[in-house]
Amino acid sequence: MNDKVKRSIKFSVTIAVITFVLAAIFSSLSSTLLSKVTWIIGLIIVLFIVLIGIVFDMLGIAATAAKEAPLHAMASEKVIGAKEAVNIYRNADKFASFCNDVIGDISGIISGSALTIVIIDITRLMQQSPSSSTQIILNIVLTSLVAALTVGGKALGKYFAIHSSTSIILISGKVVYFIQEKLKITVLPTK
Repeated sequence: MNDKVKRSIKFSVTIAVITFVLAAIFSSLSSTLLSKVTWIIGLIIVLFIVLIGIVFDMLGIAATAAKEAPLHAMASEKVIGAKEAVNIYRNADKFASFCNDVIGDISGIISGSALTIVIIDITRLMQQSPSSSTQIILNIVLTSLVAALTVGGKALGKYFAIHSSTSIILISGKVVYFIQEKLKITVLPTK
């Protein structure tokens, strides 16, 4: 088997395991949080989860749309985070896969299940049965609203990702710089 195929398979398996672990953590965290708050706070948490998905989708697109030359120019001028931004660019496939597929997809799934908990909570407060027309209408309206915000937000994020990719990747580079230098956590390989 070709070396590139082996690396691709290894990355795919690794990303699948990471996704499983992160999904389990985020799902249990959101379920625990939602069971202890009012439905309004629960709805805000759902919207926050949607926002996370939008931002990470934008980051993944920006990584693939960025140009390397401006990032190198900033790195040569010792701009903080520029070296890491170049590294993000050079690992754009992995970075985009993590941002779009892992975090973005997990956010979509968890926002759906979190919204279900909120809808059940609202229905319980209204003292409606789960099969009532009120709950069905509430389910349709809130699910459609969250779907529209997700898709519309990602469309807007893609516009910014394509037209401001250098700035977005530089900001991402600064975040990676902080995580690696201050927290001593390796985010991206340096090769």
